[in-house]
Amino acid sequence: MSTVYGHFINGERVAGTSGRTQTVYCPATGKASAEVALATTDEVNAAIDTAIAAAPGWAATNPQKRIRILMKWIALIGEHLDELAELLALEHGKTFDDAKGDVIRGVDVLEFALSAPHMLKGEFSDSVGTGIDTYSMRQPLGVVAGITPFNFPAMIPLWKAGPAIAAGNAFVLKPSERDPGVPLRLAELFMEAGGPKGVFTVVNGDKEAVDAVLNNDAIKAVGFVGSTAIAQYIYETAAKNGKRAQCFGGAKNHMIIMPDADLDQAADALVGAAYGSAGERCMAISVAVPVGQETADRLRDKLMERIPKLKVGHSLDPQADYGPVITPQAKERIHTLINEGVEAGADLLIDGRDKGANDAEFNGESLADGYYVAPTLFDNVTPEMSIYTEEIFGPVLCIMRAESYEEALALPNEHVYGNGVAIFTNSGAAARDFAQRVQVGMIGVNVPIPVPIAYHTFGGWKASGFGDLNQHGPDSFRFYTKTKTVTSRWLENAENVGASFVMPVMD
Repeated sequence: MSTVYGHFINGERVAGTSGRTQTVYCPATGKASAEVALATTDEVNAAIDTAIAAAPGWAATNPQKRIRILMKWIALIGEHLDELAELLALEHGKTFDDAKGDVIRGVDVLEFALSAPHMLKGEFSDSVGTGIDTYSMRQPLGVVAGITPFNFPAMIPLWKAGPAIAAGNAFVLKPSERDPGVPLRLAELFMEAGGPKGVFTVVNGDKEAVDAVLNNDAIKAVGFVGSTAIAQYIYETAAKNGKRAQCFGGAKNHMIIMPDADLDQAADALVGAAYGSAGERCMAISVAVPVGQETADRLRDKLMERIPKLKVGHSLDPQADYGPVITPQAKERIHTLINEGVEAGADLLIDGRDKGANDAEFNGESLADGYYVAPTLFDNVTPEMSIYTEEIFGPVLCIMRAESYEEALALPNEHVYGNGVAIFTNSGAAARDFAQRVQVGMIGVNVPIPVPIAYHTFGGWKASGFGDLNQHGPDSFRFYTKTKTVTSRWLENAENVGASFVMPVMD
């Protein structure tokens, strides 16, 4: 183990000075691969000072010049896509192709951020009163921050950084300390693209670094993705400190399967959406809700045919459908929840506990100590079971049988989370009714993982999201800018009417 990750401050990698580090592991093998420095409050504040120094010049830069740098950044990320994907796969555990998708979906938002000159345009109204015009302009907040999760170490940082930087802000990123390699490499590529020093800063750390960001007065807005408990903590702390916040938490995503649905298509969609990336996605489908016993029995049989054929393997194994989970603690928690499901009386149709990878080794490396959980399937799950109430964040799919459409609709509506949901049906009327009535932020119709495209907005409801504005799309520019409205009158030929003591009225 030779890699030691520090921070990226004022345009270059720097070593940590706290003396505190955390080991980074390769989840596929369980071997240590690097050490990452954990910043102190003083280190975070010093890093933010460089962003403060850079912010005015970057804000004054023509938006077209800013996006030209982003265009070069996009091109460089494309040139280094395989390098980034391999690093991501080895530190996170998702497969190489899935890791490439992680990077590409982040680049999608960078491409949307190229619309900054248009998105930042204000409004103008002439002659709102005699000789009076009113116009507005959108201006950057100054220094903003992102606190991002382990499960998308490229996509989520780019979702935050792209619009923030394009809008003219200096951006400070506190990525997950579990897989810090890709965010640091992205910062280097930003500098290679011509980005000014201090505009994109990366500070690694744990809760001390998070709190330092939240308590620094220079940070005007904070974006977060992670667990609901931490999302709520960050939202409340940011609000108390007078900062804007968009915080996205946990999920329990349902897929309703109507009797008229194509069950082969539904089963294929479920397998990919439930087990892809080992279930470590906030948009993963973890609950299948077939309507009617016949639909449920047929769907169960089709899943039982497909799931045992999945291959769990090393992140770089091109034959693997998915890889390990992120840590041994995550694996243990998943096992605990599976145990609770069995104890609660759910039918464990396929047991993924302690089965490991399909192969004993990959490229000469043993996989025996990797953090693997094989695909798991429950049937006859009921609403009070912990495998339903809690986000498992692992390769576990629960079947909850519903006797009617209304009973199926009630499940996502009554759940504490409201991130994503899907319905599979050939009925336009059912799909339209579902989209209108379901109390969830993102909805798929015959689409299992309804992550919106970059120029629409991403965000959940209820305990899945805190804040008034969502990620990417037009909301991202609203979040990272403030509106200034100017009402002007030129007095060269205006008649002096003296002082007025009444509320202005535009005639």
